[in-house]
Amino acid sequence: MSKTTADEPATTSDHQGLGAAGSQLSTAPVDTLAGMPGLGVIGWTRWFWRQLTSMRVALLLLLLLALGAIPGSLIPQSGNDETKVADFRAAHETLAPLYDRLGLFHVYSSVWFSAVYILLFVSLIGCIVPRTWQFVGQLRGRPPGAPKRLTRLPAYTTWRTDAEPEQVREAALALLRKRRFRAHLVGDAVAAEKGYLREVGNLAFHIALIVMLTAFAWGQLFKMEGNKLVLEGDGFSNTLTQYDDFKSGTLFDVDDLAPFSFTLKDFTGTYEVSGPNKGTPRTYQAALTYSEGAYGKERKTTVKVNHPLEIGGSKVYLTAHGYAPVVTVKDGRGKVVYRGAVPLLPLDSNVTSSGVVKVLDGYKNAKGVTEQLAFQAFLLPSYAEGNEVSSAFPALLNPVLNLEPYHGDLGVDSGIPQSVYQLDKRNMKPFTDAKDLQLRDNLKPGETLTLPDGAGSITYDGTKEWANFQVTQQPGSGWALAGSVAAILGLAGSLFIQRRRVWVRAVRGADGVTVVEMAALGRSESAKVPEELGDLAGILYDRAPGAPEGPDTPEDPDTPDSRAVPAEGSEK
Repeated sequence: MSKTTADEPATTSDHQGLGAAGSQLSTAPVDTLAGMPGLGVIGWTRWFWRQLTSMRVALLLLLLLALGAIPGSLIPQSGNDETKVADFRAAHETLAPLYDRLGLFHVYSSVWFSAVYILLFVSLIGCIVPRTWQFVGQLRGRPPGAPKRLTRLPAYTTWRTDAEPEQVREAALALLRKRRFRAHLVGDAVAAEKGYLREVGNLAFHIALIVMLTAFAWGQLFKMEGNKLVLEGDGFSNTLTQYDDFKSGTLFDVDDLAPFSFTLKDFTGTYEVSGPNKGTPRTYQAALTYSEGAYGKERKTTVKVNHPLEIGGSKVYLTAHGYAPVVTVKDGRGKVVYRGAVPLLPLDSNVTSSGVVKVLDGYKNAKGVTEQLAFQAFLLPSYAEGNEVSSAFPALLNPVLNLEPYHGDLGVDSGIPQSVYQLDKRNMKPFTDAKDLQLRDNLKPGETLTLPDGAGSITYDGTKEWANFQVTQQPGSGWALAGSVAAILGLAGSLFIQRRRVWVRAVRGADGVTVVEMAALGRSESAKVPEELGDLAGILYDRAPGAPEGPDTPEDPDTPDSRAVPAEGSEK
């Protein structure tokens, strides 16, 4: 077929040749193509394994895992708060069924999230194992011998010396080993290598990722977390029925709860009394006596914020504090129908607290009719005149209990759960005064509010303090921390340590003078490789100084000048 240029049209013979070639490529019989051997099951399995264990796929899976965790942070999760999930379902009737099908109400235990998690494990392990064996082989081997022409390497220097080649090689070997190179003699040259910790850091980073993922998965599956509000003088035993709120991982068993108990002896809270930080807690601690097991010896301890009690594999954190007014309620006949401390929830930084005193049983009004009583309560630890529903300071400097009494049906017998801190007023009627206004009054400790028409009374006896404790069991947290630290150190090593090789060749030239060549090669481009070579060459040059210029020697055909090129910092 004749040749053509871009400006010349193709000849007839050209078209015939191209057509013949095209017919050979495009008209192959279908049965012939079908009969060609395919990859088969084993081939496709190998192909899938290579793709899965590539670093590109591992990074993609890690990205998918991070993206999958986003809805778990934004959407209420059934394992954490069933109430919020129920509220979300009621408010989003269209989205809720879709979220159910996608498993977005339980992201971390969903099939798709678990699949990504497991594939990431397999991918990382598939990446690490071959590289580990390859690295072990490199450690067991020796640095490779010098290339035939060192002049082709990016960092190179040479000079002539009167020293014997053997002396130069021995000096180079000692120098490189002193600089922590792995060095040995190969023929007429010394081969050395350094920077193996770079690969160690790389492997450590990937192994640490596996440790972290394993620890997180283990912690999520076997964790537990519960909250308990405890009044001063009351105690707690680590059983499921004692918790106010409890949630756990999928594989957690209540039999795994650590056997211990404790009693809150005293809570101490002090606050800044002046300045811009007025009201900020200075002391915030709870004095406990605790015991491990059913017959354990009692011990004393103090739990502070971020200083939990560690016992039996569990940690007990101090998370909140508040006040509980002690009240006595009597009916119209003077019979005590309720006496005790009622915990109220803080509303602001000055611990203005609210709650409800509920009298469920035993109350009869002046007409002998059985009813239920409730008092909407606001506790003001430091009451300021003219400010009825807020406190001026968090400490108990001037406590006042603000009460609104109600009577009727609280609805607790309907079977629908309700909060002990909220009042359902749908079937409750407020008490009114002589002016037919809703009865409301402020009580100081020791004062009594008398209900109209002989309906009874309530007395504010005093105030107790309460503390809220969070009990957690988080297996694998230590491993997760160790993995995080190892990952940071491994990543730093893989980024900042340079893997490089150095060769020193010393041979006797045609004129009887020793020619020394030094060259270095890094795994990646770095300005430090030539600098390090110059430093080594300068030291070696002092031990094997340059010889006077001799007659011209044959030039290397691949270099413009094969005569001495001293390293930076050395003398000619």
